[in-house]
Amino acid sequence: MLKKIASYLLMVFVLFFTVMALLAVWDVIDIENVIAKTLTSLFIIFVAALVVLFIFAVIIPERNNKNQGQVNP
Repeated sequence: MLKKIASYLLMVFVLFFTVMALLAVWDVIDIENVIAKTLTSLFIIFVAALVVLFIFAVIIPERNNKNQGQVNP
């Protein structure tokens, strides 16, 4: 489920950057300020994703490993 959400989110980012690039090529928008804000936003999203990945990789498997060590008769 998480992989599907991440895949759709990445597709939205690609679509967003494509539209922004096309609008900049046709001089519809001024891309200088938009690029800085977009890259800053992506960096913030990247850091948040790293924190979430750390939580899933470190904290949640520890709970599962405790249950796997028990032998059911």
